[in-house]
Amino acid sequence: MHEEGDQCSCGTSGEEAGSGQEKRLGWHEYFMSVAQLISRRATCTRGHIGAVVVRDHNILSTGYNGAPSGLPHCNETNCRIFRSTHPDGTVEENCVNTIHAEINAIAQAAKHGVSIKDADIYITASPCIHCLKVLINVGIKTIYYEKPYKIEHISELLRLSGVRLVNVSAETH
Repeated sequence: MHEEGDQCSCGTSGEEAGSGQEKRLGWHEYFMSVAQLISRRATCTRGHIGAVVVRDHNILSTGYNGAPSGLPHCNETNCRIFRSTHPDGTVEENCVNTIHAEINAIAQAAKHGVSIKDADIYITASPCIHCLKVLINVGIKTIYYEKPYKIEHISELLRLSGVRLVNVSAETH
């Protein structure tokens, strides 16, 4: 496996190119493709993120970013931005109405009584520092992500926690 910031050429199936057969998705490619599909349910106007919690090649829970169940979703008039300043001086903006995909995946697992301890998570973007702290606490071992999002803010927590961060991409054919 590749560590933080490394690229993973995932999806090799052993079939030779040009064999006339469609290439079978590898596990990383498969789960990241599922996360991409789930992200299409997101209601945040600022970004669509999907998450899939997996253990032993089985999907345990999924989540996408959006408002809590039954509450109004973000739109041009409902998106309320909260600004906070990181210790390094950078300003972070988050919508007060939105729950991140990772937290929604954790909440769905809890709601249905599914243990996600020692599982992995596939996310279409690397987690924010707040989501990373929760992922550490629930026992996620490896975070697979497609697009980097403020990785510089989470590198110290990753180092201290031992949680692995691996960059993968889902190449659809």
